[in-house]
Amino acid sequence: MLTSVLFDLDGTLLDTAGDFMEIIQAMRADRGLAAVDPDRVRPTVSNGSVGMICAAFDMRPDQPGFDELREDFLARYDQHLAVFTRPFPGISPLLDWLDEQQLPWGVVTNKLSRFSIPLMEAMELAGRCRSLVCPDQVTHSKPHPEPLLKACSDMGVEPRHSVFVGDHLRDIQAGRSAGMATVAALYGYLPVGDDPATWEATHSINTATDLRPWLEQRIQEK
Repeated sequence: MLTSVLFDLDGTLLDTAGDFMEIIQAMRADRGLAAVDPDRVRPTVSNGSVGMICAAFDMRPDQPGFDELREDFLARYDQHLAVFTRPFPGISPLLDWLDEQQLPWGVVTNKLSRFSIPLMEAMELAGRCRSLVCPDQVTHSKPHPEPLLKACSDMGVEPRHSVFVGDHLRDIQAGRSAGMATVAALYGYLPVGDDPATWEATHSINTATDLRPWLEQRIQEK
């Protein structure tokens, strides 16, 4: 039985890597550094600013200068968070279909509210999203189940009748801990060397378009 669908944000619902790469390349250029290979940074997007700075500047978080780089990165992102970002292919028709089916959907992310809310607004998704849960709204972030349970509470649905879709192991862990079915989005920002087959997700999809047939099956199980 299916009553709601929850999505991770970066790497699942929205392809945000373009904006991050634009910022990183500008930061490197300002420091007299050559452009970095996007393929080096893209797999780290799901690990947030820390992961991207580590990859882009070959640094550890405990090294001198790291905090300054991260602050610069976040300040630039404040002004540059919806220039190249787009829904992943297949997401827009999928959300249209969910709305037509009157199936509420929401977003659970480890991205702070200061970025997530204006990003969702810029993508014209904020008014359609029934719940947006960010780490600064809860005590524990993913992989803890608390954010997912809050989203279900916001939407008035039971976790056991919900599905969580994400592109990182922490998403699948959070969904499983919350008692939800889980879907691994293999088109997202998969960390190098990570094997999604070991995540123990309920289902996996290669494109967002692949999700609808699987959801239709679950609806028919009512």
